[in-house]
Amino acid sequence: MPDEKKLCLSGQGLTKVFGRGGQKTVAVDHVDFNFYESEVVSIVGESGSGKTTLAKMLLGLINSTEGDVYFQGKKRDIRSQKKKQEYWKNIQAIFQDPYSSYNIFNKIDAVLLDCIRMRGGGKLPQAKKVELMTQACSFVNLKFDELTNKYPFELSGGQMQRLMIARIFLLKPKILLADEPTSMIDACSRATILDMLMHLRNETGMTIIFITHDIGLAYYVSDSVYIMEHGKIVESGSADSVILYPSQAYTRRLINDVPKIHEAWDLSTV
Repeated sequence: MPDEKKLCLSGQGLTKVFGRGGQKTVAVDHVDFNFYESEVVSIVGESGSGKTTLAKMLLGLINSTEGDVYFQGKKRDIRSQKKKQEYWKNIQAIFQDPYSSYNIFNKIDAVLLDCIRMRGGGKLPQAKKVELMTQACSFVNLKFDELTNKYPFELSGGQMQRLMIARIFLLKPKILLADEPTSMIDACSRATILDMLMHLRNETGMTIIFITHDIGLAYYVSDSVYIMEHGKIVESGSADSVILYPSQAYTRRLINDVPKIHEAWDLSTV
């Protein structure tokens, strides 16, 4: 990353409470964060740690109970649908389950054409649209000629995730939020997807935020790591400082829970 880092997305005191009174659940509890342009960030925690709720607040899919989100140094304003759509041009997501990420009634052509329209290319000649879709598919090692007129459910899980990356290639958002993007695909496809995301970051300069329980993946891909437990960020810093020199017991437990093939596995805590 360059010496002069530009702030891309930040939060102050961000909180989400579900329910009321004795039934309330504090899913995200007064978290602060700073994500920079072209940075790869991982938010790591177990199930129930609040990381996915935080991701939904960053995307603007759910409202916060307290606190503010700042985009490029300005307080985010997504109170109207028009402002929300404008914000979504700059922040997009790849979700865990590729099978539920698509409208089953829309063909692949419609999925990609929608991205072109979002970027203001709705009036481009059809030949130019096909050229853009072909280029996007080629970026993720898919052939548009073999996909046209097909539905996403006709593809494998790995192919569907690659098609999601092709969408991101067309949209070119400033921020990509990847929520467990490799957890439901095989190991070979997982490495391919991660390599494609890193290539996309290098080519476009976008910020990538991984939401994951896999602290090994976080160390492999990230510049910065945030550890979440019970809705709070308990530790954060560079990937090396957090993973190699953890200061919190919870972080050390996450690291120790990663199986090592050269050591006997300790299953006593399972």
